[in-house]
This record gives sequence, structure tokens and C-alpha cells, in this order.
Amino acid sequence: MKDFKTILFAVDFSQSSDYAFQFALSLAKKYDARLLIIHVINEPVDLRGFYVPHISFEKLEQEIEVGAKKMMEKFCRTQIKDYSKYESFIVPGIPYDEIIKKAQEQSADLILMGTHGRTGLDHVLFGSTAEKVVRKSPVPVMTVRFAE
Repeated sequence: MKDFKTILFAVDFSQSSDYAFQFALSLAKKYDARLLIIHVINEPVDLRGFYVPHISFEKLEQEIEVGAKKMMEKFCRTQIKDYSKYESFIVPGIPYDEIIKKAQEQSADLILMGTHGRTGLDHVLFGSTAEKVVRKSPVPVMTVRFAE
């Protein structure tokens, strides 16, 4: 089996992410790999000039980023007990795009992420970041399905 030197884990702070993270952490420990944890802030629709003044929209973006950083700190504090070879990233953008981009920038050997296992109309309406990453990534992807 291939040795993994760098594993990128995409987190959305859901139960699915918590569950899948145990696989990412276990692999990182087994291979003594760098564990990169990324959260992508999905860029909100730009409503500047339509409903809200410019300044409050920028303040909203800042508050979202501050909230995401706090969630990432809490996630790392509660999920990573005894592993120091990790780094976390909060980036804005289209989730599947940014996940793939970060994996390539960091020369990741594997992308690991949870999937909610949505089907039918739910899947059509919400799409699947994991599915898009699997289809478009040149880096191998491992998904861990979380059945609610």
C-alpha cells in the first residue's frame, strides 16, 4: 500500500465530519503524515447594493470568518488529542474547488472527507461537495459515509 505523507481532511463541522475525521486521524498516525484540515466558507451570494449597505455586508463576511475560526479551533481542540503534525485552513470559495486546490498546493497524497449519504430530491437540491471532489480531483479521494 502507498505511504501517505500528507492527508487533507475537509471539514464542515457536521456529525458526518466528526465521524470521518477519526479515519483521517487514524491514517495520519499510522503513516506519521501531515494532516491538513480545511474548512471552506461557501461564498454567499453578493447582495451588495440590493438589500444591505456595503459596510454591513463586509461586516457579515468578517463575522462568518471569525465564527468559522472559532469552530475550527474547537474542532481541533476536541478531536485532536495527541497529534501535533496538523495544520488548519479556513478559506472562502466554492467548497469542492478550494478543497482540490489546497490538496494540489500542499502536494497531498489523499483527500479524505465525510459524506451525508443524501439521496433523491435532497441530493438534487443540495448537491454533493464530496461527489464533485471525487469526480474532479486528480488527487485520490476517500469518502466516509455517515448514515444518520
